[in-house]
Amino acid sequence: MSPSFRRRPDAALVLEDGRAFLGHGCGQPGRAVGELVFNTAMTGYEEILTDPSYAAQIITFTFPHIGIVGANAEDHEATTPVVRGMVARASIADPSNWRAAESLGRWLERHGLFAVTGIDTRRLTRILRQEGFKNAAIAYDPSGALDLEELARMARDWPGIVGMDLVDEVSCRQRYEWYEGLWRWPEGHAATTPDGPRVVVVDYGVKRNILRSLVSAGFRVTVVPGRTAAADILALKPDGVLLSNGPGDPAATGRWAVPQIRALLDAGMPLFGICLGHQMLGLALGARTVKMPFGHHGANHPVQELASGRVEITSQNHGFAIADEGLPAGIEVTHRSLFDGTIQGIRALDRPAFSVQFHPEASPGPHDAHQLFHRFRTLVERGGS
Repeated sequence: MSPSFRRRPDAALVLEDGRAFLGHGCGQPGRAVGELVFNTAMTGYEEILTDPSYAAQIITFTFPHIGIVGANAEDHEATTPVVRGMVARASIADPSNWRAAESLGRWLERHGLFAVTGIDTRRLTRILRQEGFKNAAIAYDPSGALDLEELARMARDWPGIVGMDLVDEVSCRQRYEWYEGLWRWPEGHAATTPDGPRVVVVDYGVKRNILRSLVSAGFRVTVVPGRTAAADILALKPDGVLLSNGPGDPAATGRWAVPQIRALLDAGMPLFGICLGHQMLGLALGARTVKMPFGHHGANHPVQELASGRVEITSQNHGFAIADEGLPAGIEVTHRSLFDGTIQGIRALDRPAFSVQFHPEASPGPHDAHQLFHRFRTLVERGGS
Protein backbone atom coordinates (compact mmCIF):
# COMPACT_ATOMS: atom_id res chain seq x y z
CA MET A 1 0.00 0.00 0.00
CA SER A 2 1.25 3.46 -0.90
CA PRO A 3 2.34 5.58 2.10
CA SER A 4 -0.17 8.26 1.06
CA PHE A 5 -3.02 5.84 1.76
CA ARG A 6 -1.81 5.30 5.34
CA ARG A 7 -2.27 9.00 6.13
CA ARG A 8 -5.26 10.30 8.00
CA PRO A 9 -8.10 10.94 5.49
CA ASP A 10 -8.40 14.58 4.50
CA ALA A 11 -11.06 14.29 1.77
CA ALA A 12 -14.46 12.65 1.46
CA LEU A 13 -17.27 11.82 -0.93
CA VAL A 14 -20.74 11.53 0.63
CA LEU A 15 -23.86 10.37 -1.21
CA GLU A 16 -27.31 11.86 -0.61
CA ASP A 17 -28.29 8.78 1.42
CA GLY A 18 -25.37 9.34 3.81
CA ARG A 19 -22.99 6.65 2.54
CA ALA A 20 -19.50 8.10 2.92
CA PHE A 21 -16.18 7.33 1.23
CA LEU A 22 -13.02 8.68 2.87
CA GLY A 23 -9.85 9.39 0.93
CA HIS A 24 -7.19 11.95 0.24
CA GLY A 25 -7.38 15.26 -1.55
CA CYS A 26 -5.36 16.85 -4.32
CA GLY A 27 -5.73 20.32 -5.81
CA GLN A 28 -7.44 23.34 -4.24
CA PRO A 29 -9.09 22.56 -0.88
CA GLY A 30 -12.83 23.15 -0.81
CA ARG A 31 -16.32 21.65 -0.97
CA ALA A 32 -18.65 20.99 -3.90
CA VAL A 33 -21.98 19.34 -4.61
CA GLY A 34 -23.37 17.90 -7.84
CA GLU A 35 -24.58 14.84 -9.70
CA LEU A 36 -22.16 11.93 -9.43
CA VAL A 37 -21.38 10.13 -12.71
CA PHE A 38 -18.78 7.58 -13.74
CA ASN A 39 -16.65 7.70 -16.88
CA THR A 40 -15.12 4.51 -18.28
CA ALA A 41 -12.54 6.11 -20.60
CA MET A 42 -8.98 4.90 -20.09
CA THR A 43 -7.41 8.05 -21.57
CA GLY A 44 -8.21 11.72 -22.05
CA TYR A 45 -8.99 12.78 -18.49
CA GLU A 46 -8.04 16.40 -19.23
CA GLU A 47 -10.42 16.57 -22.20
CA ILE A 48 -13.13 15.04 -19.99
CA LEU A 49 -12.54 17.48 -17.14
CA THR A 50 -12.80 20.46 -19.53
CA ASP A 51 -15.90 19.23 -21.39
CA PRO A 52 -18.63 21.86 -20.73
CA SER A 53 -21.26 19.10 -20.74
CA TYR A 54 -20.04 18.12 -17.24
CA ALA A 55 -21.35 21.31 -15.62
CA ALA A 56 -22.81 20.58 -12.16
CA GLN A 57 -21.37 17.05 -12.14
CA ILE A 58 -18.69 15.16 -10.20
CA ILE A 59 -16.75 12.65 -12.29
CA THR A 60 -15.70 9.25 -11.00
CA PHE A 61 -13.02 7.74 -13.22
CA THR A 62 -13.24 3.96 -13.40
CA PHE A 63 -9.71 3.71 -14.79
CA PRO A 64 -7.54 3.68 -11.63
CA HIS A 65 -4.48 5.65 -12.76
CA ILE A 66 -5.52 9.22 -13.48
CA GLY A 67 -2.89 11.93 -13.86
CA ILE A 68 0.02 9.90 -15.20
CA VAL A 69 0.38 11.96 -18.40
CA GLY A 70 0.04 15.33 -16.66
CA ALA A 71 -1.76 18.28 -18.22
CA ASN A 72 -1.18 20.68 -21.09
CA ALA A 73 -3.11 23.52 -22.73
CA GLU A 74 -3.46 21.72 -26.08
CA ASP A 75 -5.85 19.17 -24.59
CA HIS A 76 -8.42 21.63 -23.24
CA GLU A 77 -11.96 21.36 -24.62
CA ALA A 78 -12.92 24.70 -23.07
CA THR A 79 -11.05 27.62 -21.52
CA THR A 80 -12.51 27.16 -18.03
CA PRO A 81 -13.54 23.76 -16.63
CA VAL A 82 -17.01 23.69 -15.09
CA VAL A 83 -16.94 20.20 -13.58
CA ARG A 84 -17.46 20.26 -9.79
CA GLY A 85 -14.62 17.84 -9.04
CA MET A 86 -13.31 14.34 -9.61
CA VAL A 87 -12.92 11.00 -7.84
CA ALA A 88 -10.14 8.48 -8.53
CA ARG A 89 -8.86 5.19 -7.13
CA ALA A 90 -5.12 5.87 -7.02
CA SER A 91 -3.34 8.96 -5.78
CA ILE A 92 -2.32 11.40 -8.50
CA ALA A 93 1.32 10.78 -9.32
CA ASP A 94 3.92 12.97 -10.99
CA PRO A 95 3.46 12.95 -14.77
CA SER A 96 5.48 10.80 -17.12
CA ASN A 97 4.79 12.06 -20.64
CA TRP A 98 6.69 14.24 -23.09
CA ARG A 99 3.65 16.50 -23.65
CA ALA A 100 3.11 17.27 -19.95
CA ALA A 101 3.40 20.96 -19.05
CA GLU A 102 2.42 20.43 -15.40
CA SER A 103 1.00 17.83 -13.06
CA LEU A 104 -2.73 17.18 -12.89
CA GLY A 105 -2.67 18.16 -9.22
CA ARG A 106 -1.21 21.56 -10.04
CA TRP A 107 -3.68 21.95 -12.92
CA LEU A 108 -6.60 21.24 -10.57
CA GLU A 109 -5.29 23.74 -8.06
CA ARG A 110 -4.92 26.48 -10.69
CA HIS A 111 -8.53 25.99 -11.73
CA GLY A 112 -9.91 25.94 -8.19
CA LEU A 113 -10.79 22.23 -8.40
CA PHE A 114 -9.86 19.19 -6.35
CA ALA A 115 -9.83 15.43 -6.55
CA VAL A 116 -10.78 12.87 -3.91
CA THR A 117 -8.45 9.90 -4.33
CA GLY A 118 -8.13 6.54 -2.62
CA ILE A 119 -11.82 5.78 -3.17
CA ASP A 120 -13.11 2.31 -4.03
CA THR A 121 -14.34 3.41 -7.46
CA ARG A 122 -15.41 -0.13 -8.38
CA ARG A 123 -17.89 -0.17 -5.48
CA LEU A 124 -19.00 3.37 -6.27
CA THR A 125 -19.63 2.55 -9.93
CA ARG A 126 -21.57 -0.56 -8.95
CA ILE A 127 -23.83 1.58 -6.74
CA LEU A 128 -24.58 3.95 -9.61
CA ARG A 129 -25.20 1.13 -12.08
CA GLN A 130 -27.53 -0.74 -9.74
CA GLU A 131 -29.33 2.19 -8.07
CA GLY A 132 -29.15 4.99 -10.64
CA PHE A 133 -27.71 8.47 -10.53
CA LYS A 134 -26.94 10.06 -7.15
CA ASN A 135 -26.43 13.55 -5.86
CA ALA A 136 -23.21 13.78 -3.88
CA ALA A 137 -20.96 16.20 -2.02
CA ILE A 138 -17.18 16.16 -1.93
CA ALA A 139 -14.76 17.95 0.35
CA TYR A 140 -11.00 18.36 0.77
CA ASP A 141 -9.57 19.87 3.94
CA PRO A 142 -5.83 19.29 4.59
CA SER A 143 -6.50 19.51 8.33
CA GLY A 144 -8.80 16.49 8.10
CA ALA A 145 -11.78 18.38 9.54
CA LEU A 146 -14.54 16.68 7.55
CA ASP A 147 -18.19 17.07 8.57
CA LEU A 148 -19.81 14.03 6.95
CA GLU A 149 -23.30 14.87 8.19
CA GLU A 150 -23.07 18.34 6.68
CA LEU A 151 -21.88 16.90 3.38
CA ALA A 152 -24.79 14.45 3.35
CA ARG A 153 -27.18 17.34 4.00
CA MET A 154 -25.64 19.32 1.11
CA ALA A 155 -26.16 16.37 -1.21
CA ARG A 156 -29.77 15.84 -0.08
CA ASP A 157 -30.64 19.53 -0.42
CA TRP A 158 -29.15 19.95 -3.90
CA PRO A 159 -32.08 20.01 -6.37
CA GLY A 160 -30.47 17.80 -9.02
CA ILE A 161 -30.04 18.24 -12.76
CA VAL A 162 -33.60 17.31 -13.80
CA GLY A 163 -35.26 20.62 -14.69
CA MET A 164 -31.94 22.49 -14.64
CA ASP A 165 -30.95 24.72 -17.58
CA LEU A 166 -27.16 25.12 -17.49
CA VAL A 167 -26.39 26.43 -20.97
CA ASP A 168 -25.94 30.06 -19.88
CA GLU A 169 -23.09 28.94 -17.60
CA VAL A 170 -21.03 27.54 -20.47
CA SER A 171 -22.08 29.31 -23.69
CA CYS A 172 -19.94 32.05 -25.21
CA ARG A 173 -21.05 35.65 -24.67
CA GLN A 174 -20.40 36.97 -28.18
CA ARG A 175 -19.95 35.76 -31.72
CA TYR A 176 -16.51 34.68 -32.94
CA GLU A 177 -14.77 32.98 -35.86
CA TRP A 178 -12.84 29.73 -35.43
CA TYR A 179 -9.83 28.74 -37.57
CA GLU A 180 -8.02 26.00 -35.63
CA GLY A 181 -8.01 22.51 -37.15
CA LEU A 182 -7.46 19.03 -35.74
CA TRP A 183 -4.17 18.22 -33.99
CA ARG A 184 -1.45 17.00 -36.31
CA TRP A 185 2.14 16.10 -35.60
CA PRO A 186 4.31 18.17 -35.51
CA GLU A 187 2.22 21.32 -36.08
CA GLY A 188 -0.26 20.77 -33.24
CA HIS A 189 -3.56 22.61 -33.68
CA ALA A 190 -2.54 24.61 -36.73
CA ALA A 191 -4.73 27.50 -37.87
CA THR A 192 -6.19 27.19 -41.37
CA THR A 193 -8.44 29.31 -43.56
CA PRO A 194 -10.95 27.01 -45.25
CA ASP A 195 -12.84 28.30 -48.27
CA GLY A 196 -15.75 25.84 -48.06
CA PRO A 197 -19.33 26.34 -46.87
CA ARG A 198 -20.04 28.56 -43.87
CA VAL A 199 -21.49 26.83 -40.83
CA VAL A 200 -22.84 28.61 -37.78
CA VAL A 201 -22.33 26.69 -34.51
CA VAL A 202 -24.94 27.37 -31.85
CA ASP A 203 -22.90 27.16 -28.66
CA TYR A 204 -24.77 25.32 -25.92
CA GLY A 205 -21.38 24.38 -24.42
CA VAL A 206 -19.39 23.38 -27.49
CA LYS A 207 -16.23 21.30 -27.28
CA ARG A 208 -13.30 22.73 -29.19
CA ASN A 209 -12.74 19.50 -31.08
CA ILE A 210 -16.15 19.88 -32.72
CA LEU A 211 -14.99 23.23 -34.07
CA ARG A 212 -11.65 21.76 -35.12
CA SER A 213 -13.41 18.87 -36.87
CA LEU A 214 -15.57 21.28 -38.83
CA VAL A 215 -12.54 23.31 -39.93
CA SER A 216 -10.70 20.15 -40.96
CA ALA A 217 -13.78 19.14 -42.99
CA GLY A 218 -13.38 22.40 -44.91
CA PHE A 219 -16.05 24.54 -43.23
CA ARG A 220 -15.73 28.23 -42.43
CA VAL A 221 -16.87 28.31 -38.80
CA THR A 222 -18.73 31.04 -36.93
CA VAL A 223 -19.75 30.41 -33.31
CA VAL A 224 -22.74 32.21 -31.76
CA PRO A 225 -24.13 32.21 -28.21
CA GLY A 226 -26.76 29.60 -27.44
CA ARG A 227 -29.54 32.17 -27.06
CA THR A 228 -28.96 33.75 -30.48
CA ALA A 229 -32.29 34.20 -32.26
CA ALA A 230 -32.92 32.26 -35.46
CA ALA A 231 -33.36 35.53 -37.37
CA ASP A 232 -29.89 36.66 -36.33
CA ILE A 233 -28.41 33.31 -37.36
CA LEU A 234 -30.12 33.47 -40.76
CA ALA A 235 -28.86 37.04 -41.18
CA LEU A 236 -25.32 35.64 -41.23
CA LYS A 237 -26.32 33.70 -44.40
CA PRO A 238 -24.90 30.34 -43.31
CA ASP A 239 -24.94 27.27 -45.50
CA GLY A 240 -25.66 25.09 -42.48
CA VAL A 241 -26.08 25.20 -38.69
CA LEU A 242 -24.61 22.87 -36.07
CA LEU A 243 -26.36 22.51 -32.70
CA SER A 244 -23.62 21.75 -30.19
CA ASN A 245 -23.29 19.61 -27.11
CA GLY A 246 -23.94 21.09 -23.68
CA PRO A 247 -25.03 20.38 -20.09
CA GLY A 248 -28.28 20.17 -18.16
CA ASP A 249 -31.81 18.96 -18.80
CA PRO A 250 -32.69 19.31 -22.51
CA ALA A 251 -36.36 19.89 -21.70
CA ALA A 252 -35.40 22.90 -19.56
CA THR A 253 -33.12 24.36 -22.23
CA GLY A 254 -35.74 23.53 -24.86
CA ARG A 255 -38.18 26.05 -23.41
CA TRP A 256 -36.23 28.83 -25.13
CA ALA A 257 -34.10 26.93 -27.66
CA VAL A 258 -36.78 24.85 -29.42
CA PRO A 259 -38.69 27.81 -30.95
CA GLN A 260 -35.45 29.06 -32.53
CA ILE A 261 -34.59 25.62 -33.90
CA ARG A 262 -38.07 25.27 -35.37
CA ALA A 263 -37.59 28.60 -37.12
CA LEU A 264 -34.34 27.31 -38.64
CA LEU A 265 -36.12 24.12 -39.74
CA ASP A 266 -38.94 26.14 -41.31
CA ALA A 267 -36.31 28.16 -43.23
CA GLY A 268 -34.99 24.92 -44.77
CA MET A 269 -31.59 25.32 -43.10
CA PRO A 270 -29.46 22.13 -43.05
CA LEU A 271 -28.95 21.16 -39.39
CA PHE A 272 -26.57 18.79 -37.60
CA GLY A 273 -26.99 18.17 -33.86
CA ILE A 274 -24.52 16.60 -31.44
CA CYS A 275 -25.39 15.37 -27.92
CA LEU A 276 -27.53 18.15 -26.37
CA GLY A 277 -27.96 19.49 -29.91
CA HIS A 278 -29.32 16.05 -30.88
CA GLN A 279 -31.83 16.22 -28.04
CA MET A 280 -32.77 19.81 -28.98
CA LEU A 281 -33.44 18.76 -32.57
CA GLY A 282 -35.56 15.86 -31.33
CA LEU A 283 -37.63 18.19 -29.13
CA ALA A 284 -38.04 20.64 -32.02
CA LEU A 285 -39.36 17.79 -34.19
CA GLY A 286 -41.91 16.78 -31.55
CA ALA A 287 -40.07 14.06 -29.59
CA ARG A 288 -39.51 14.12 -25.86
CA THR A 289 -36.49 13.40 -23.67
CA VAL A 290 -36.09 11.27 -20.54
CA LYS A 291 -33.54 11.00 -17.74
CA MET A 292 -31.47 7.83 -18.00
CA PRO A 293 -30.71 5.67 -14.94
CA PHE A 294 -26.98 6.51 -14.95
CA GLY A 295 -26.28 7.80 -18.45
CA HIS A 296 -23.51 7.07 -20.91
CA HIS A 297 -20.06 8.45 -20.08
CA GLY A 298 -17.04 6.88 -21.75
CA ALA A 299 -15.08 6.24 -24.92
CA ASN A 300 -16.03 2.63 -25.62
CA HIS A 301 -19.74 2.70 -26.48
CA PRO A 302 -20.80 0.57 -29.48
CA VAL A 303 -23.42 2.16 -31.72
CA GLN A 304 -25.05 0.63 -34.79
CA GLU A 305 -26.05 2.60 -37.85
CA LEU A 306 -29.31 0.88 -38.71
CA ALA A 307 -29.34 1.43 -42.49
CA SER A 308 -25.90 -0.09 -43.12
CA GLY A 309 -25.50 -2.34 -40.08
CA ARG A 310 -22.13 -0.67 -39.46
CA VAL A 311 -21.00 -0.68 -35.82
CA GLU A 312 -18.92 2.22 -34.54
CA ILE A 313 -17.18 2.54 -31.17
CA THR A 314 -18.04 6.00 -29.90
CA SER A 315 -17.31 8.57 -27.23
CA GLN A 316 -20.37 9.53 -25.17
CA ASN A 317 -21.32 11.87 -22.36
CA HIS A 318 -25.01 12.30 -21.61
CA GLY A 319 -27.56 11.61 -18.90
CA PHE A 320 -30.70 12.18 -20.98
CA ALA A 321 -31.95 10.50 -24.16
CA ILE A 322 -34.68 10.91 -26.76
CA ALA A 323 -37.57 8.68 -25.76
CA ASP A 324 -38.88 5.95 -28.05
CA GLU A 325 -42.35 6.34 -26.64
CA GLY A 326 -44.39 8.85 -28.62
CA LEU A 327 -41.73 9.36 -31.30
CA PRO A 328 -43.36 11.42 -34.10
CA ALA A 329 -43.87 9.88 -37.54
CA GLY A 330 -41.61 12.50 -39.14
CA ILE A 331 -38.51 11.20 -37.35
CA GLU A 332 -36.44 8.23 -38.48
CA VAL A 333 -34.15 6.57 -35.95
CA THR A 334 -30.74 6.11 -37.62
CA HIS A 335 -28.53 4.80 -34.79
CA ARG A 336 -29.01 2.76 -31.63
CA SER A 337 -26.80 1.88 -28.68
CA LEU A 338 -25.71 -1.75 -28.56
CA PHE A 339 -25.41 -1.43 -24.78
CA ASP A 340 -29.04 -0.60 -23.97
CA GLY A 341 -30.85 0.02 -27.28
CA THR A 342 -31.42 3.72 -26.65
CA ILE A 343 -31.75 6.12 -29.58
CA GLN A 344 -28.35 7.36 -30.73
CA GLY A 345 -29.22 9.10 -33.97
CA ILE A 346 -32.20 10.54 -35.83
CA ARG A 347 -33.00 12.32 -39.06
CA ALA A 348 -36.00 14.34 -40.16
CA LEU A 349 -37.87 12.74 -43.05
CA ASP A 350 -39.04 16.03 -44.55
CA ARG A 351 -36.24 18.42 -43.53
CA PRO A 352 -32.45 18.51 -44.13
CA ALA A 353 -31.65 17.74 -40.49
CA PHE A 354 -29.94 14.91 -38.64
CA SER A 355 -28.28 14.41 -35.28
CA VAL A 356 -26.38 11.94 -33.11
CA GLN A 357 -26.28 11.43 -29.36
CA PHE A 358 -22.62 10.39 -29.35
CA HIS A 359 -19.56 12.58 -30.01
CA PRO A 360 -18.12 12.08 -33.53
CA GLU A 361 -15.30 14.51 -32.69
CA ALA A 362 -14.24 12.19 -29.83
CA SER A 363 -11.50 13.89 -27.74
CA PRO A 364 -11.07 11.55 -26.05
CA GLY A 365 -12.12 8.43 -27.88
CA PRO A 366 -12.07 6.60 -31.21
CA HIS A 367 -12.57 8.34 -34.55
CA ASP A 368 -14.98 5.78 -36.06
CA ALA A 369 -17.76 8.34 -36.47
CA HIS A 370 -15.68 11.28 -37.66
CA GLN A 371 -17.07 10.83 -41.17
CA LEU A 372 -20.31 12.46 -39.97
CA PHE A 373 -18.70 15.88 -40.38
CA HIS A 374 -18.09 15.07 -44.03
CA ARG A 375 -21.65 13.75 -44.33
CA PHE A 376 -22.84 17.11 -43.01
CA ARG A 377 -20.73 18.91 -45.61
CA THR A 378 -22.27 16.76 -48.36
CA LEU A 379 -25.76 17.67 -47.10
CA VAL A 380 -24.86 21.36 -47.01
CA GLU A 381 -23.32 21.36 -50.49
CA ARG A 382 -26.43 19.74 -51.92
CA GLY A 383 -28.42 22.62 -50.52
CA GLY A 384 -30.14 20.40 -47.99
CA SER A 385 -31.52 17.96 -50.54
